[in-house]
Amino acid sequence: MNVVIIGCGVVGAAIAYQLSQVKGLNITVFDQNQPAQASTGAALGVLMGVISHKIKGKAWQMRQESIQRYETLIPELEGITGRKIPCNRQGIVMLLSEDSEHPLASGVEAITEWEQLREIRKAQGWQLAVWDKDKLQKFCPQINHPTIIGAVYSPQDRQLNPTALTLAFVDAAQRNGVKFKFGVAVNNKQAPSSQLIQILPRFTEQLKSIETSEGTVNADWFIVAAGLGSTAITAQLNHKVHIRPVLGQALYLSLGRILGNPDFQPVITGNDIHLVPMGSGDYWVGATVEFPNDADEIFANKELLESLQKQALAFCPDLASAKVVRTWSGLRPRPENRPAPVIDKLPGFSNVLLATGHYRNGVLLAPATALAVQNMIIS
Repeated sequence: MNVVIIGCGVVGAAIAYQLSQVKGLNITVFDQNQPAQASTGAALGVLMGVISHKIKGKAWQMRQESIQRYETLIPELEGITGRKIPCNRQGIVMLLSEDSEHPLASGVEAITEWEQLREIRKAQGWQLAVWDKDKLQKFCPQINHPTIIGAVYSPQDRQLNPTALTLAFVDAAQRNGVKFKFGVAVNNKQAPSSQLIQILPRFTEQLKSIETSEGTVNADWFIVAAGLGSTAITAQLNHKVHIRPVLGQALYLSLGRILGNPDFQPVITGNDIHLVPMGSGDYWVGATVEFPNDADEIFANKELLESLQKQALAFCPDLASAKVVRTWSGLRPRPENRPAPVIDKLPGFSNVLLATGHYRNGVLLAPATALAVQNMIIS
């Protein structure tokens, strides 16, 4: 079968690699940019799976599946490609504060709620530790703020470099015969007429081809993994899936020395702000959450970036002497009026699959998304 994947961020690349291991598939990936240029290129790569408050249903299953898969996937890709994928295996520490906005990290009652989640995770085969303030100080002495009452430590969650991961997916998929067409835009799709859809609402159509800047491309399956570009593509198929942009800004700080315990450098997150160790006394800090106006226009707010830095300094005062090396921003794809992500067949078509709208969890959910797509095609 001929399979076309539209989009080569981390999700599209993960799907390409997953499907490249299935015999009998001829796979081509299209992206108008180079790989990992959009949302993926701006992501921090913090994999909040075990420490998330999801405990059942598809939302938890996909997180669990991805966290498990990453343990074998990273060495697998590194072995195939010879590429190094930077991965922090020291877990995530979530700060508990008296005035946090996080649904499970606010006030003294949060301790009890996290202890309950710890027991649930234990029954599911995962580890969580709930620390009081003294234990937090022992492990993370760089954390110092009067409202912090403790922390939750998730040793099995990870942080990795999304761009390095995506390029490894592409490299490994190419070695398995996948063709990548970068700099090629999908202009429109040859959809059935809207009249046919109205007359036969219960029937599905087979999409035969798409139009690209290199001409017409035929295939048996089309997978839309184009993030924010998915809106225009699905609109051309007369069934628009509205994916809206949510902007996130981040900072790269250089301190010149390692914060806290040099032998324990987990990701630290507090009030939805991540402090990500990059080695050699460098740290990522992110990210803001900035929503568009009604016209889907969005502009980076300098004040929110300054507030992000101030909040990071508040719980880690030693960052005051750090130098801002660079700032950056990216647009994250958030589905309108439906939960993220969108992994399903496009209504009206039997051979068009959606794997898009992952919002802030594209890197985390990429392995599980790829497996879900494979299962839909194989079945």
